[in-house]
Amino acid sequence: MDINALNAARSYAGLRPATEPDPGQAGGAQMRRDDAGGALGGAVRDFTETLHASEDLAKAAMTTGADPHALVHALAETEMAVETVVTVRDKIVEAYQEILRMPV
Repeated sequence: MDINALNAARSYAGLRPATEPDPGQAGGAQMRRDDAGGALGGAVRDFTETLHASEDLAKAAMTTGADPHALVHALAETEMAVETVVTVRDKIVEAYQEILRMPV
């Protein structure tokens, strides 16, 4: 395994998946408005980091022959992150449409 693939694998392994809950948040606790914004910003950063790590590992696999198992794992995690974001988007759109249907 060459050094680029090793660095990409280490970088990938160090990322927290976008779907992993934040350990600092209590399960049933109410979030304040600034906490919600911070959580959303953190989730967006995690999602972006997951995509970048997967892209870097894919580039390493194409150019240097990096570990194919790490590539498959990275692609599966990226797919899960994208599906999560799409589900959240769909729920937000559904909630917005429900608000629009409310009588005033």
